[in-house]
Order: sequence, then C-alpha cells, then structure tokens
Amino acid sequence: MLPPAETAPHAIREAIRPATLTAIALALCAASPAAAQRAADNVGNVIDPQGEPGDPQPDRPTLDEGAGVDDLLTVPDPGAGLDPPPAPTGDDGLDAAGNRAIDFEADILEYSADSDVVTASGNVVLRSGDRSLRADSVSWNEQTGEILATGRVRFVDENGNQLFSERVELTDEFEAGAMDDLLLALRQGGRLAANRGIRESDGTVALEEAAYSGCAVVDPQGCPRDPSWRITAERVVYDPETSRINFSGAYLELFGARLLPLPGLTIRTDGGAVSGFLVPDLRFSESNGVEVSGSYYLRFGDNKDLTLTTHVYTGAAPMVAGQWRHLTEAGAYQITGYATHSQRISTFTGVADSAEEFRGYLFANGRFQLTPDWSLTGSVRRTTDRTFLRRYDISRDDRLRSTLELERIAGNTYFSLAGWATQTLRLDQPQGEVPIALPVLDVRWRPDAKILGGQLELQGNTLAIMRDIGQDTQRAFARAQWDLRRVTALGQVVTLTGMLRGDVYHSDENYLTTTPSYRGNPGWEYRGVALGALDVQWPFVGEAFGGTQVFTPRVQFVATPPIKNLAIPNEDARAIDLEDSNLFALNRFPGYDRVEDGARVTYGFDWSLRIPDWELKTNVGQSYRLDSDRDILPVGTGLSERFSDFVGRTEVRYKNFLKFTHRFRLDKDNLAIRRNEIDATVGSSRTYAEIGYVRLDRDITQVEDLQDREELRGAVRVAFANYWSLFGSGVFNLTDREEDPTLASDGFDPIRTRLGIAYQDDCLELGVTWRRDYITAGDAERGDTFQFYFSLRNLGFR
Repeated sequence: MLPPAETAPHAIREAIRPATLTAIALALCAASPAAAQRAADNVGNVIDPQGEPGDPQPDRPTLDEGAGVDDLLTVPDPGAGLDPPPAPTGDDGLDAAGNRAIDFEADILEYSADSDVVTASGNVVLRSGDRSLRADSVSWNEQTGEILATGRVRFVDENGNQLFSERVELTDEFEAGAMDDLLLALRQGGRLAANRGIRESDGTVALEEAAYSGCAVVDPQGCPRDPSWRITAERVVYDPETSRINFSGAYLELFGARLLPLPGLTIRTDGGAVSGFLVPDLRFSESNGVEVSGSYYLRFGDNKDLTLTTHVYTGAAPMVAGQWRHLTEAGAYQITGYATHSQRISTFTGVADSAEEFRGYLFANGRFQLTPDWSLTGSVRRTTDRTFLRRYDISRDDRLRSTLELERIAGNTYFSLAGWATQTLRLDQPQGEVPIALPVLDVRWRPDAKILGGQLELQGNTLAIMRDIGQDTQRAFARAQWDLRRVTALGQVVTLTGMLRGDVYHSDENYLTTTPSYRGNPGWEYRGVALGALDVQWPFVGEAFGGTQVFTPRVQFVATPPIKNLAIPNEDARAIDLEDSNLFALNRFPGYDRVEDGARVTYGFDWSLRIPDWELKTNVGQSYRLDSDRDILPVGTGLSERFSDFVGRTEVRYKNFLKFTHRFRLDKDNLAIRRNEIDATVGSSRTYAEIGYVRLDRDITQVEDLQDREELRGAVRVAFANYWSLFGSGVFNLTDREEDPTLASDGFDPIRTRLGIAYQDDCLELGVTWRRDYITAGDAERGDTFQFYFSLRNLGFR
C-alpha cells in the first residue's frame, strides 16, 4: 500500500514509470509490510469510504451477465447495513497544485511498461474528497488518462448517491463515464436501474433502457421483494443539483403490468413537488354516471402552487376546479373553486329547472400572524345552490359558515373582533331565517395583582344578530369574576367564586320566533346577574389491584338571586341538556342569554385506577335545587325538578388496543335511560373495529332544538396478506315514529354504507370503494357510488 501522503495517478506517474514489476513489489513491501502481508494472505478487507481499515466489505447486489432492469430493481437494498456517506464538507479532493488527489489501496499492484497501464486488483479502494470507489480491479492508462473499474463496482459521489455496476469508466479527474448494468441508489430515496449509462463531469447521470421505483426492495424482515410499482423509460436523466429525474418514453407499471404512458414525466428525488399531470381519478355515481377527473399541477415556487382539474361525466355536464395555495411571510391561505353549467334544483319545488345555469362552489381560508400578539383568521364557504355539493360529492354539510376574526392574545389580555354568516343547504329552511352575526366582540383582562388573594377577570362582550326574515337581537354585557383557590392542610381543594354581570339587550320582530321561550320582550331590556359559588374536592390516593387509584368526592354550592330570564331573547343558550361535562358548571346553559338562577347543591365523585397497561376512569353526580320554580328549564332536560337526573361517564383503556367510553343519564325516579352514548375502538392500527351508538329519550316536544333520536355508527378494517385490507362502515337511523312523530322511519333506516378493499405498502396505496346513499336530496340522488383511487410515493400523486 502506498503511503497516505502519495496520490495517484500523479504519484504513480513519478514512482512507477522507471520501475520494473520486481521493483514495484519491493517498493510495496518496503512502504507497507502490512499491505504486503495482506496481499500474500489474499485477505479481502478494505477501507470503507466511511469506515476504518479492516472493516469487512458489505455485500452488494450481484449483477449477472445479461441481467436486465427487471433484475436490477429487485435485488436487496444496496444500502442495507451501510451508514450513508457524510454530506459534502467542502473538501473537493484537490491538492495544492489544483490537481485532483486520489488515495488508493489494493492487495496487488501491477505495471505494464509496454502499454503504460497500472492495474490494481484485490479489494481496490480509491478515494478523493467525498467521492470513493471500490472494485475488484482498477486499471489506469497513463497515455489516455482513463481509469477502468471492473467487478463489483461501488461508486459513491459527493452527494451520497451510490452507483453499483460491473464496469465503470472514469477520467483521471475521478469523474465516472460510461457504465453497464448499473444500479443507482439515491440518497434521498428511490432507485434507478439501467442497462447502459454515462455520468457527466457535472454529476448528471444519463441512462438508457432504465427503470425507476421509490419502493423498498426488501421487507421489514430483510427478505427480497418486488417493488409494487416502477416507471420504465427509454431514457432517464438524473440531475443531482436540482434533485430531478426527467423521463422520456415513460410508462407506469403496477405489479408488473404496464398501465399508462406518462409523457413529459419529471420527479424530484427529495420528495418535493414539480409541475405536471397527476394520476386521474375514476368514479361512478347514480347522479352523474361515470366520472373521470384529471389534474395538472403548477408549482410556482417553494411557497405557492396551483392545481387545475377537469371532471368529465357521462350523466352530467363537465365541471372545472382549481386550488391555489400560498405561504407568505405572515401566514398562509388557500382558495378552492368549482364551476359548471347545468340544470339546478329549485329551492322551493325540489325539481330541476328547465334552463341551465351557472353552478359552483367557493372555499377559501387562511391565517396570518400579523405580530407576535395579533392574528387574522378567515374562512369563506359559498355555493350557488343547496344541492351542488352533495350532487358532485364535494361535501355533505347541511350549512356553510363564513367567518372573519381579528384576535390578540397577550400575557393577561385577550381581544377578539369577529363576524360570521351561514348559508343553509336544507331544502326546507328559508335562507332569510338564518342569522348573520356582526360584530361579535369579546375583550378580557386579568390584572397581575391579586385581589384579596384571588384572581380577578374582567370581560366585555357585544353581539349583533340580524335576519332578513325573523327576529333581530343586539346584546352587550360587562362581567367581573373573582376566583380564590386553596389547598387545605387535609388535602381538600377549595375554590371560592364570585361573579357580577350587567346585560343590555335590544330586539325587534320577536313574534317571528316560533318557540315562545326564546323570544323575550321586544325593545330594550336590562338585566343584572350575581353569583356566588363554593366548590370542594377531596382526593384520596392509594394502592389497589397492583396499581394506583384516586377517589375524589366533590361538592359544589351555587347561589344566584332571581333573574328575569324570559324577558331576554335567547339566541345562544338553547340546547340545554344535563350531562357529565356541565354537571359542575357555574351556568349549565351553553351560552350567555340564559343564566340558571336560584340555589343548588351538586355532588358526585371521580374515580380512576391505573395499573400496568390499563386505565379506568369514571364519574357520577347529581344536583339538588332548593326551589322548584324553574320555568326556563324544559321538562325532559334532567334539570326541571328539585332533584336532577343522574349523569356519568366511564372510560376504559388498554394499551393502544382498546378504548371504550360510555356516557349516560338516568331518570331520577325510575332509573330509565334518558341518554345512552357509547364509543368504542378495538384493535391495532391495521385491524380494528369502531362502534358508536347514541340514544336520546327526553320526550321534549315544545322545543325544536331538543328532539329525541337514536343512531348507530360502525366501522371495521381487517388486514390480510401483509399489505391488503377489507373495510366497511355504516350510519343507521334507529329513531322510530314513537320517538319522533315527524319521521316515517320504522326504527331502522340506513343513511349511508361503505365497503371497500385497499392495498398499502411503503410506496403505494390503492383501493376500490363502494358507497350507497339512501337519501335523495334534490338532484343528489340516492344510489351507489364506486370509486377507484391510488397514490404513489415519490411521484407526487396525492
């Protein structure tokens, strides 16, 4: 082995030219006894480009003579067991004279004086800066400057890409030239295989009869497997500077079957997106027939892009869509739009109009951080008619909300100025009855100084609600709340609360509100609210069943003077219902317009148990009212009498395999179930079952916001054959005519069901889904929908 200070080919040119083979052998022995011993023993250890002398050479793919690209892509991962080469450090491998210095090591070195060819064989390693090459044999022609490496060649460039071949030509500047039967393992992921190729001096690699795949060629157990997909092409050019691969004459192959041509395909090996066509979607629906949608993606920079899509149907007029996304220095926003020209459904008759009209949908949202404290958030959702979104399977929402909010969050202050408008998509609801809220102002401040040892919070709030058809309401209030929290010597957690609030309301056209208890008095109304509360919790901790349990009894007393609630319009506190989440709330109404007055005592307990792999939590409670005159609480909410119903919640978890939640409300008189809600998930991330069930049996008839209902939801996924899975889901309305007289259901009415099969591995996802809708809404007909989809890693297809 030559001393490290010597380099080739310049060192060889000076050291070898006057020598004979015998002199070379003697010089090698004198220069490196260890190298001579290794040559004599024919030991196959070399210096790994990132390792130390003596590290064993890792196995590399065997490229049999005549092997095609099919064989090259399916060999085991060439980088398996190897640390990736370090990123370029600035060392360009040039000596002081500007010539490229090349260190090398080999078991045997020969020189032919007749042809001026130096041949190194037996575990040859050449290194220059961040480039390295190892091979069975390397020869250097002094006259032409050509370096030829043969036999299990592995070339690593300065970008960390690894090139495997049986034969590589290099220049004396250590630039790779022509190659045969090669495999290029890219540092960022993906593999290129070709029968022939050439590497230019700038690092560009041009390949003929090539194939590319972003899939791993070994499974998690290290066994070889065929890639799920690949791109075959007549010519492929890889540019490491831009991390782009350009294909000519490309075709997509899936599980070995050639599917479709991909003209002008360009991809990035670092996972970034480039402009180009996306894989089309295929769908069949009852409303539109066969649908084929294709998209073109335009990348204008790292922070903005545009996707244009065309939808073609056999049963409907074509539709176009576009999505613009932009990331700015202050925030991000996106705008999505759909447009077509077809018959639309009359809002009043529910049938298609004879004339074709423009139909479309606009969705835009964004958030901007103006300063560290100030932010602006907005969202716009508007459509031309009420069945467009459902007809074209864009969304199943029955209302679209547009919002705008200016917000400031600081250490002890909060400011919000917002507004919202809602577009109803229900065929039986006039748009004029839907309110517009503008402005909605909320300001809060907590002074740093403690008041009597407690925390004071001041709040101001205003709201204006306008309707074209219906009641208009304006509201403003100011609130001061003081909280003192202490832990006693015995461990009780005691919270003392005092609250004062003053309200001003103005409303008109109150008679247009259907529910009398929501109307309030027209004109100006004023209201004062005072509240005092004492809350005591006493946690007990101990060992149980091999784990730790915590038992926490809780008692709360709340007192409020009489409040003229029914004189005030009710816009935001309508859906009152006793449940575990609001049992200990100071005001169990969800908004500000109603305040629960009088005096009450609430009591219950929390209990939790944690043992290895298991967690169990439960709580149960009830409240007692000191007076029974509560006209604002409808019968059936669980709060209308002195003793409330019992409410509770139980959660069970086992590792990440089981999650079970049960919420309930029991009638205080006969323990009849008034609320029964179950959510459960069992299984792993690949095979699991989910079930959801809710039954509300409240028998409330005078308030439209609190109707009874019963619903069942279920979903299941079963994985098989490593990468395949079957899945299905359904939503079923179990409400019958006894629970809701307005329904014609017999107690089992499917709403939507879905069934499908999917394949998913590290680089491919595809599937076929069947969905059936059981409800016709205008021109969104009930019936079957079939959809085929797939996405590919490293190709930007979703």
